[in-house]
Amino acid sequence: MRTLRSRLSRWMQSQSLRGLTPGPYDFEIRRNLRVPMDDGVELLADLILPTGDPDPRLPTIVIRGPYGRSGLVAGEAKALAREGFPVLFQSCRGTSGSGGLFTPQVDEQRDGIATHRWVRAQPWCTGRVVTFGPSYMGYTQWAVAGTLQREDPQHAPDALCLLVTMPDFGAITWDNNAFALRNALGWTQMMNRMVRRERIPLLLGMLRPDRRLLRGFGTLPLLDGDVTATGRRVHWYQDWVTHERLTDEYWTSQSHTASVTDVTAPVYMITGWYDIFLPWQLHNHAALTAAGRPPRLTIGPWGHSARELAATAVGEATAFLKEHFTGTDSARPAPVRAYRTGAEQWHDLPSWPPPGTTGRTWNLHGTGRLHADVPDGGVTGYVYDPDDPTPAVGGPSLEPKQGPLDNAAHESRPDVVVFRGDVLADAVTIAGTPVARIRFRSSQPSADVFVRICDVHPDGRSMTVCDAIRRIGPSSGDFAEVEIALWPAFHTFAAGHRISVQVSSGAHPRYARNPGSGEPAAVASTTHRAEQEISHDPSRPSHLELPVWMP
Repeated sequence: MRTLRSRLSRWMQSQSLRGLTPGPYDFEIRRNLRVPMDDGVELLADLILPTGDPDPRLPTIVIRGPYGRSGLVAGEAKALAREGFPVLFQSCRGTSGSGGLFTPQVDEQRDGIATHRWVRAQPWCTGRVVTFGPSYMGYTQWAVAGTLQREDPQHAPDALCLLVTMPDFGAITWDNNAFALRNALGWTQMMNRMVRRERIPLLLGMLRPDRRLLRGFGTLPLLDGDVTATGRRVHWYQDWVTHERLTDEYWTSQSHTASVTDVTAPVYMITGWYDIFLPWQLHNHAALTAAGRPPRLTIGPWGHSARELAATAVGEATAFLKEHFTGTDSARPAPVRAYRTGAEQWHDLPSWPPPGTTGRTWNLHGTGRLHADVPDGGVTGYVYDPDDPTPAVGGPSLEPKQGPLDNAAHESRPDVVVFRGDVLADAVTIAGTPVARIRFRSSQPSADVFVRICDVHPDGRSMTVCDAIRRIGPSSGDFAEVEIALWPAFHTFAAGHRISVQVSSGAHPRYARNPGSGEPAAVASTTHRAEQEISHDPSRPSHLELPVWMP
């Protein structure tokens, strides 16, 4: 008979991970285990052990992260323990009582390797070790997996469960040369409060818009944004804004993309169409697939912090691990499971992108039309004013509520130009990565090109499908083709709808505004209005390439 505490714990799991039935085991927690690192620093961890008689073939799960050992991920760890897995949940260096200084990404490889070696030497370790976790806790998995497999395979993870993550945070911080301000500064403010244990400001910042953060988004130069948002210099934010090139050793030393294909262990991945890491996670999936080791992949209608994603991830990861380590039959009919927006349907697919996609081109016309016909020529012009930057309307972010938003009002701005297709006689489904090729020039040395695809409904709503940005410069004064791979999508434009493309020069504060001067982004402080032009030259038209799916 279960105790009142056990029943309460199970009820709490059912509320935080809705749709996930608690497993059969209760658990006990050994708190604040001290895990020694190679330099003598000790990191704290909680060990969550299932009670009863769990299957000894189940692996021990390691979760490493910087956000403390409570909250949603702790709930996921306990849910995994209920399924019979021993779970070690460790706080990264400099966070939640762990020793040392927290410097994002920099120490995760050496600390992760030391942790894996320590775990395998413990009496409670079941002999197989796997990793699990979302976001930063996925980065900590990538930081060790390929390197250990190559250099110390006996300590390498036996499987990875990678949730909404990627192995190179530089690529998302400087996304196609544009600084991801909202995520970078918002995360910096949050982590600064966590590290300094400023609990009340942290809680208030989660409950309502933070005025200091909003002022930080408007601060120039970018180098001073952390002072505005937090009241102090934050060493990692200073490093981020001053290392603008991803080829800098600062970023390359933190990137684990090159070791992705060294991973030979089974991999489970889950992500969402509105996740901040989606394109890069799908690149990693493609790399492992090309190496002959395709991961199991789920892509749902979720943003980065969706609770529905968390519940699905725990359930699917549990099934995935039990199949590999206990021989349980798979209930999964295909390696890829993807949600098709617009149609609102799940699909089981043999691969991603699915078979049956063909590229189709829509040209941008000077009349505002989007059509396969060759345009007649001319240019479309607009003015971008960094003192009144084109605002972001939705788009992938760390905010909990994500999904398509109506762009109708946004598209009435004079700094947003729109090209719309004809009313569709038949539905069109895209499956893959759309690519925009915009013939563009600016009156300023540096400019941003932001492209978004929308689904225009018969009632006039213009709903986001996917988008992306690219910063260019210096400008030669001539038209140049700007190639932009947009966020991947699996979407149906229904008959009676229209496909629409908007082009602008910003999405603030999702991305830092471009002052236009061409100076290094960290120190640029003067703003310059820019006259932007899009060419419709019939011999080299601006156009959109869509991966149309015809199964």
